[in-house]
Amino acid sequence: MKIIKIVKATYVEGYKVKIEFSDSTVQIVDFGTFLDKNPHPVHDKYRDIKLFKQFKIEAGNIVWGKNWDLIFPVDQLYKGKIKA
Repeated sequence: MKIIKIVKATYVEGYKVKIEFSDSTVQIVDFGTFLDKNPHPVHDKYRDIKLFKQFKIEAGNIVWGKNWDLIFPVDQLYKGKIKA
């Protein structure tokens, strides 16, 4: 089984991010519903678009924050939808 990793992520608009995977698959994922339906003190700050845009790719994942405040299963991102 081949391990799929995120290789690139580009901000699109709102809470949408274009994600490119190691097998050349590309998805645009909307994180807005998750942020709306899952209030939490650690990741509520990423509702601020300026902070939301500060994601990075680490270890094949898209993450937010120094301590990975937000991280999502790569298999869900690969399908283009995260469970809210």
